[in-house]
Amino acid sequence: MQTFTWKRIAAAAAALSLTACANLSMHDKSWTTLFDGHSNLNGYTVVGDGNWRIQDGLLQADLIQKVGPSYLVTKESFADQEIYAEFWVDSQTNSGIFIRCQDAKKIGADSCYEINIWDTRPDPSYGTGAIVDVAKVSPMPKAGGQWNKLEITAKGNRLIVKLNGVVTADATDSKLAKGHLALQYGSGIVKFSKVLIRPI
Repeated sequence: MQTFTWKRIAAAAAALSLTACANLSMHDKSWTTLFDGHSNLNGYTVVGDGNWRIQDGLLQADLIQKVGPSYLVTKESFADQEIYAEFWVDSQTNSGIFIRCQDAKKIGADSCYEINIWDTRPDPSYGTGAIVDVAKVSPMPKAGGQWNKLEITAKGNRLIVKLNGVVTADATDSKLAKGHLALQYGSGIVKFSKVLIRPI
């Protein structure tokens, strides 16, 4: 009985150690904070009429005045990068993260890589976890109604997407090498608690 107890304690300690290391890695100095609970929106330009705001320490949007999606677009451009985001959406939300956008005023899948967050997309093969028109997802995971972690790696022509630790898209595409990052709001409710980026 005593041996079993010590094994359980050792296993729990190891798990805590791994968790601590994972958390510390998110806070090392190589990461740049694009948003967290202490941020403002000075590093972004708003495109469209979404009601982007910081509320209760979260970056969120839930209303569009006119037809068409709205974006928060970084003023800075990025090339090879890792992106880490924590977000919450409802089941009807149309959102996503666009990377390597060529024109900061015109955001779309034709001039950016669109990492989709849209559980109810009519064509689910490019729904949540996919890279629109580049890498399909099957089966499509559901993000609605919960907090999620999204990890995006863009190194050269290799693009990898992970949602909650599971690879949902892995593709090679050389169309875009560098550009702005944009957070999308199209419908429903979207909240970001953290968006980090680092060069690789």
